[in-house]
Amino acid sequence: MSRQIVLDTETTGLDPKTGHRVIEVGCVELQERRLTGNNLHLYLQPDRQIDQQAIEVHGISNEFLADKPRFAEVAAELKAYLTGAELLIHNAPFDVAFLESEFAIVGDEFPLDSICTVTDTLALARKMYPGQRNSLDALCKRLGVNNGHRTLHGALLDSEILSDVYLIMTGGQTALVLDSEQSTTNKTAKPEKLSGVENLLVVTANESEMVAHEAWLAKLEGEGKCVWNG
Repeated sequence: MSRQIVLDTETTGLDPKTGHRVIEVGCVELQERRLTGNNLHLYLQPDRQIDQQAIEVHGISNEFLADKPRFAEVAAELKAYLTGAELLIHNAPFDVAFLESEFAIVGDEFPLDSICTVTDTLALARKMYPGQRNSLDALCKRLGVNNGHRTLHGALLDSEILSDVYLIMTGGQTALVLDSEQSTTNKTAKPEKLSGVENLLVVTANESEMVAHEAWLAKLEGEGKCVWNG
C-alpha cells in the first residue's frame, strides 16, 4: 500500500488569491494503515496580519508567529516529505490552493498533484453519508472518534483526528483492545449445556390438526395476511 499523509493547514484568512498565507502545516504519516510517528509539524511567519476571524478559529496569534521560519526556509523539506505520497485532506481544494500558492511565491510553481496524489476525505464522506453533515466534528460524533480535546482548530491535531476518522471510514475500527483475561476467557469458554433437555416430551400434530392448520393458512393467504407461506 502506498504511503499516505493526512494533511491540514491553518491560514491567515480564506483566500490565497487575496494575499492570505499558510501559518501552520500538520502532517501525519500512515504506512499500511498504521501510524508511523514520522509526522511533520510547521509553524510559519506569514509576513502579514492574521484576520481576527481566523484567530478565533485556530487561536494562533501574530505574536506567536513572530520568530517562526518563513515558508521559503521549509519549502524544500515539505516538498520532499510530500513527494510520492497520497495526501488525505478534508476539503482538499482549500489546502491545495494555499500550498500551491506558497510554493509559487518562493519561485517553485507546480500543481501539487504532480508530485503526489490527493484524496479529498470530505468528498469521500459525502459519498458514504449523503445528505448528512460531514464536517470533521460531525464525522467524529458519527463514528465514535474522541475529539473532546479539540477546542480550537489546529493543523496537527486535526490531522491526527482525521487519520482516525479516515481509518474507520475505510476499514472499520482502528484498534480493538481486549485485556488478556477477557481474550483468554472468550477463546476457551464453551456453551452451557442445558440440563433436562433430553427428557422433554415432543408432541407432533396429528393428521386432522395438520389439515385444520393448512386450511387456516390458506384463509389468511387469501386475505393477504399470511406471513409464513412463500
